Amino acid sequence: MAGIAQKVRQLAYDIHKNEQMVEERGAGQGIYSASGERHYPHKSRIGISGQHDSEGAPRWHRRVKKNGSQSIGKSRGGWTTKIHMVAADAKTAVTFSLSPGNAHDAPCGRSLIKSLEGSPTIRHVIMDRAYEGNETRQLVLDLQFEPVVPPKSNRIDPWEYNKELYKKRNEVERLFRRLKGFRRIFSRFDKLDVVFSSFIYFALIVEALR
Repeated sequence: MAGIAQKVRQLAYDIHKNEQMVEERGAGQGIYSASGERHYPHKSRIGISGQHDSEGAPRWHRRVKKNGSQSIGKSRGGWTTKIHMVAADAKTAVTFSLSPGNAHDAPCGRSLIKSLEGSPTIRHVIMDRAYEGNETRQLVLDLQFEPVVPPKSNRIDPWEYNKELYKKRNEVERLFRRLKGFRRIFSRFDKLDVVFSSFIYFALIVEALR
């Protein structure tokens, strides 16, 4: 076997006398740098099978150009999208936004809260514990609203909150449950945020009219 291998190597050397011999050893071979020289004749045989020097990489080896934002991130549940929503009741959404599944809730929540500035009909902002941070609560106070959110159990200086009013938070949970009845939302069939958001608007209109 050693003699056969040596003959094969000698034949390859005779055919490509002016090229450097490269032996494929690991997965790192075939991963090329994007900088430096543009032509690598000795690497064309260890890269993508069937590709000539003058050819570009096949489509499945290229990064496809995005047509818009895609709020998809990997969390413990896999590749998911979070929907952050402000709701008036169990059937009426005020506004919402999307974020990747691995993004923290509070920054997106603050962006939605800022959009409520100047609303004359809002007095209380009932929030989940994910939004109980000092920055979020201070923002609610600065907008002349009253934050209704329970402190986390590890808070050194917990505060009192209206527990009876906090029970109304289940209305937004009920709205989410109704939205999840739409399989297209539950499974996120749409890749682009603009398409996914459009169907959420459609689902909210359907639920409001029921």
